[in-house]
Amino acid sequence: MYNLHRREFLRTGLTGFTGLTLSQLYQLRAQGASGGSENTAVILVWLRGGASHLDTFDPKPDAPAEFRGPFAPIDTKTPGIQITELLPQLATLSDRYALLRSVAHTGGGHPAGSLQILGGDPDPQDKVKPIYPDWMTIANYLRHDPRRTIPNYVAINPVDRYDSFTIGGSTYLGPSYEAFKVIGDPSQPNFEVPNIGLADDKQGRLRERLDLKGALDRLQRNVDQSGVVDAVDQFESQALNLLTSPAAREAFDLSKEPDAVRDRYGRHQWGQQCLMARRLVEAGVEIIATEFDGPLCGRVANWDDHAVNQHIFDAYKFRAPTFDQAVSALIEDVYARGLDKRVLVVVTGEFGRTPRISHVASSGGGVASGAAGTVQPGRDHWPRANTMLFAGGGIQTGQVIGATDARGEDPIARRVGPGDFLATLYRHLGIDYERVAIPNFTGRPIPLLSEGQAISELARRA
Repeated sequence: MYNLHRREFLRTGLTGFTGLTLSQLYQLRAQGASGGSENTAVILVWLRGGASHLDTFDPKPDAPAEFRGPFAPIDTKTPGIQITELLPQLATLSDRYALLRSVAHTGGGHPAGSLQILGGDPDPQDKVKPIYPDWMTIANYLRHDPRRTIPNYVAINPVDRYDSFTIGGSTYLGPSYEAFKVIGDPSQPNFEVPNIGLADDKQGRLRERLDLKGALDRLQRNVDQSGVVDAVDQFESQALNLLTSPAAREAFDLSKEPDAVRDRYGRHQWGQQCLMARRLVEAGVEIIATEFDGPLCGRVANWDDHAVNQHIFDAYKFRAPTFDQAVSALIEDVYARGLDKRVLVVVTGEFGRTPRISHVASSGGGVASGAAGTVQPGRDHWPRANTMLFAGGGIQTGQVIGATDARGEDPIARRVGPGDFLATLYRHLGIDYERVAIPNFTGRPIPLLSEGQAISELARRA
C-alpha cells in the first residue's frame, strides 16, 4: 500500500494535496477502531538476533562446562535471584523487575521466531514478510485518538526487519498504523528527528502556503455539498499538528535533559534510545519499540552469536556494560518519575541460545571475533527456552516466573508461549484480546490471538 516519508511531505510543500500525504494516512487511520483505556504504555527493548538466557538472566553454574559458560552468577537485591556477573547494575534493581524464564516456541529461524513473538504467528517456518500485524500496530489501531498531537506508536531504531526479511508491520491494518520511525543514533551531537515540531521560521512559511490553499478550498467548498472537503480539512489538521506541535518537538529533544541524566543512561546509542523512550511515554506516547543492535553488539551488529559470527563470550563482555547501563537507567528512571504504575518495560529478543556451546571457525575478524579461521565458542538458535524481563506496569516485581532444567534446555515449570506473552501486553493496554477481531484484506474477522492467556503472575496489582 502507500508509503510516504515525512520529508517528502515537506518537500511537496503541501501543494494541492493531490498525491498521498501524511494527512491521508491520518484519514486511513480514522477508518479503524478508536478508543482505548487509561493511559497505560509499553516500552519494548528488542534484542535482535536473540540473547543467550544462560549468559544473562538464567545462569546455570552447576551445569557441565560445555553448557554453563565462563561467567559466574551474582546475587541480586532480591534474595534467591541470581543473574550474570556481567550485569551488576541490573542486579541492584531486581526488586523492580520480574524475570520470566520459561518462554518457549517453535520458530527456530530469526524471521519465524520474531513473527511468533511480535505477532503471534504459530507457523514455525520463516516468511519473507508477516501475514499478521504485530502487537504494536494492533495496539496503535485500537487505541487511536484523532485528537493527539504526537504519534501514539514510535519506533526508535525500528523493530521491523531482519536482514532481507520483514519481521513486523501493519499488514492488513494498512500503512496508517505503522510506527513513526526514528532513525539514526540519538547520542550523536548532530542527531535530529526530521519534520517534528518545525522551527518558527519554517512554520511561518508553511502557514503562508496554507493560507493560499485555504482560499482555494473555500472556493471548492462553495460548490461541494457532500462534506468531503470538511473531512479532508480535519485530517490535514491532524497532520499539521504533528509538524507544528511544540509538545512533539519537546518530547523528542534530548538536549532538554540534564547532563547528569544523559550520562546515567550512557552517551551511546542504546542509552539515548532508552532516554528518548522515557521522554516519549512521559509525553503520552503509549507504544514504543526500540532495537538494540549495531556496532555496540560487536562484529556482526546483532545478538546472533554463532561461533562463525563472533566469539560469544567476548561479545558479551563487550556489550554487557552498555546494555546494563541503558536498561538499568530506564528502569530506575521509570520508577523515579512515578511512571511505574502505567508504563511496562519489556526486554526480549526472538529466542534464547543453545545451552550447549559450539566451537566453529570464525568467518572473519573484528570486534569480539578472532581472525577468519580461528576456532571460537558460540551458541546457536534456541526457541525452546528464553528469558524475558518485565519492569514497571504495576506488576509484582522482585520475582522469577517459571524455570528451565539444569542445563537451560527446556522449561520445567510455568511454560508460556508467544500467545501468552502477547495477551499479557494486550491486557496491560486494556485491549480485550479474547473478543476483539480485526477484518483482514478480504473482510474476514481475524482474532487478535489464535491462542494464549495473559500471564497471571504479571497482572497489575490492585
